[in-house]
Amino acid sequence: MANGRNLFPAPRLVLAALVAGALAGAVAVYVTESGSGNTSPETLAAASGEQDAACAAKADRAKAVAASATGEVAALLPADPPQSMRTLSFNGPEGKPTTLADIAGDGIGRTVLLNLWATWCAPCRAEMPALDTLEKEMGGKHFEVVAVNVDTGDDAKPKKFLSEIGVETLGFYRDATMGLFNDLKQRGLALGLPVTLLIDGEGCLLAHMNGPAEWASPDARKLIAAALDG
Repeated sequence: MANGRNLFPAPRLVLAALVAGALAGAVAVYVTESGSGNTSPETLAAASGEQDAACAAKADRAKAVAASATGEVAALLPADPPQSMRTLSFNGPEGKPTTLADIAGDGIGRTVLLNLWATWCAPCRAEMPALDTLEKEMGGKHFEVVAVNVDTGDDAKPKKFLSEIGVETLGFYRDATMGLFNDLKQRGLALGLPVTLLIDGEGCLLAHMNGPAEWASPDARKLIAAALDG
């Protein structure tokens, strides 16, 4: 927390993360997405390959940003290699499908801290107020905390939880299919919940973390400032 205490004692944090991971695996629904319209699968694959190649060239940048992750956010790891996250999809605050590319915005270059959470995940619940504070303090044209709820079912339970804890600033992003979690799991980025990704304005993964962190801390603000610098 902001006073320097950890969210959980280490053994409890590890146990909670393992339980969250087991639950995520138990309710996982694996999904695939096919191309539509006039864009062929080959064209989509080629575009994805080009994006990944451009992101892979940012390896030194990813290491430099991750080096700024100290103290409360020291568990953040550099992307190895950086890869494109632009096609990650989920529902936006209006309940309509959106992608990471949509949030980054053409020509805006919005850096995103993408966090996956669920109401049944105790470490997730503990860090939501801090993520809300980070968005309140640093969110804007060039940065957004995108916290995606992955509860199955309708929106009632996660919305009630956020209301009860006083979250005011975070947008309500959702993926009730667990497709987003499984996408990240297949990429080797998600072991359980919560999982957090730091993505630059071109949609390239710079760093990632499994487990909770104190996102309202000075350490977190220093990290985001480093990601925005350059």
